[in-house]
Amino acid sequence: MSTPRPDTLEAALARVFEGRMIDRASWFALTGGEALFHEGDPADTLYLVRNGRLGVFRHEPGQPSQFIGVVRPGEPVGEMAMLAGAPHTASVVALRDSEILALPRDAFFEAARTEPDLMVELSRLMIQRARDRRSGAAEPSVFGFIGLRPRPVRPFVDRVAAAIQAMGFTCRVIDHSALSSATEWFSRVEDAHDYVLYVAEADEPAWAALCARQVDRVFMIGNPLLAPPAAPPRRPGPDAAHRQPDLILLRDARLTRPANTRIWLDALNPGRWFHVAEGVADDASRIARVVTGTAVGVVFSGGGARAYAHIGVVQALHEARVPFDFVGGASMGAVVGAGPALGWTDAELEAHIRQAFVRTDPLSDIAFPIVAMTRARKVERLLHDAYGEIEIEDMPLPFFCTSSNLTNGQVQTHRRGLLRQAMRASISIPGVMPPVVMDDQVLVDGAVLKNFPAEIMRQMTNGPIVGSDVSQARGVDPASLENPSWLHWLVSGAWKKGPPIVAVLMRSATLTTDAEIEASRAITDLLIQPTPEGMDIRDWKAYDAPVEAGYGAAVAALSTLNGPVTMMRRQRRVSDDAPSGTHAETAAGSSRPPASETPAPGRRRARPGRPG
Repeated sequence: MSTPRPDTLEAALARVFEGRMIDRASWFALTGGEALFHEGDPADTLYLVRNGRLGVFRHEPGQPSQFIGVVRPGEPVGEMAMLAGAPHTASVVALRDSEILALPRDAFFEAARTEPDLMVELSRLMIQRARDRRSGAAEPSVFGFIGLRPRPVRPFVDRVAAAIQAMGFTCRVIDHSALSSATEWFSRVEDAHDYVLYVAEADEPAWAALCARQVDRVFMIGNPLLAPPAAPPRRPGPDAAHRQPDLILLRDARLTRPANTRIWLDALNPGRWFHVAEGVADDASRIARVVTGTAVGVVFSGGGARAYAHIGVVQALHEARVPFDFVGGASMGAVVGAGPALGWTDAELEAHIRQAFVRTDPLSDIAFPIVAMTRARKVERLLHDAYGEIEIEDMPLPFFCTSSNLTNGQVQTHRRGLLRQAMRASISIPGVMPPVVMDDQVLVDGAVLKNFPAEIMRQMTNGPIVGSDVSQARGVDPASLENPSWLHWLVSGAWKKGPPIVAVLMRSATLTTDAEIEASRAITDLLIQPTPEGMDIRDWKAYDAPVEAGYGAAVAALSTLNGPVTMMRRQRRVSDDAPSGTHAETAAGSSRPPASETPAPGRRRARPGRPG
């Protein structure tokens, strides 16, 4: 290990591990993909990474493992749980062949009594890592791009690298010519650049295997019009499930819509997938944002007709040139969010929503209430007209919607399958529309269990999250429930909205506790809260007012920022780490690109203009 400065945590740990505790410390090696420990395991040891890189993963039931961050040489791991005497809260897996030093808990505390700097420095690290969970620090920085198609993928990777450099970071592309290089050379290159992109072509199996072992994350690049390989490269190790590859389907720009995604997903089982058109600069820039942790996720809450406000939010975000890199939502929020995820213009989104919900009342086919108040046939027809046979996995942007699974009591995340069927489940308000039975599971409105699914968006991206939430907006009009009369209901024309029980059921289904909604809101980096006043939850004809409310709320929220939305999480990290007594940049950001002028803690200062 290189000799650290004496006033750093690395130096203090080195004195413990390599000093008088050397006889009680143990050394061992982890192969790439092997777990150091799993979530829930007892924590009785402090570990120090001597060589290699470890990945930290967290798993939620029914969701893919979430990549939390990277532990690099000289850094400890497992310290929080060890000090607390609690089980580990995440799994740690070797991203490549690594060397680990281990010190038992009792030996650590014995050494700490004679190393006063150790506890101080360790406390600083734990505080920083607690901040990292909010700000997206310690992100992966070494990526592999492995071609699964006959045509070279290097030109595409070069465009991604150029986009990364245009953002103010340093980036190096490494190809098969480095196959014979020594291990130390790879480490020097990685230390000298903000991002390193390894690229392997389809006819370079030995180099592809090395790339898969060397990097933090892997992108497989395929042609959607060709069949996936029978035996695609796999990351080695018993815990490779934690290290699912991402998939990029690179299509000819003349093909306006993605297709055949399902075949590739079945073959590779990727964690995420992205559709990219060959030679389109915006698509290369989107992958560059994914790599650099600046990709923007936009998530929309449910809220019945009040969710029209999200349309105004979309318009304001488009005007401000905020990119939509990931999109998701619950209930009517998902219906609105599907528009930008499909590449619809603002005019197209408005036209589809007006046709499906404004011009025709979607809940007017009242039925005898055996399972629900309506038959939902009208809704199904409207969804078919809007989405046809589009499958979620073929949407241009990564998209999810949620429903509530009454069979297992969990949130159901829809990332694959027919879009209209998933939408039908996501808006199936219990008692108002019949549930959807899918794969022997009974599904109802996503807002029942999670009205604002920001947590699910965080599992898809470590970049900034923009949330539009109407959860707390006005719900049921008390006057509509006072002295209800069938005659008044018919004469007043209120029957067009359905009986008052529909409003009660809709509001009950989307009611969320303050604690839960605040927890979801805390995950966002930019929270937009439209307040469409005086609007009933089932007032499908009231379109313009909520759209204006959403537009105004988004403009107001964006006006508080001092920099681009894409850089919010990096700039917040700088603000959190500013020394006491100095002026920190605002949490929302700075107009200066932090990657080139204000280095984030633990990161190298970017050097614009350095050869990549």
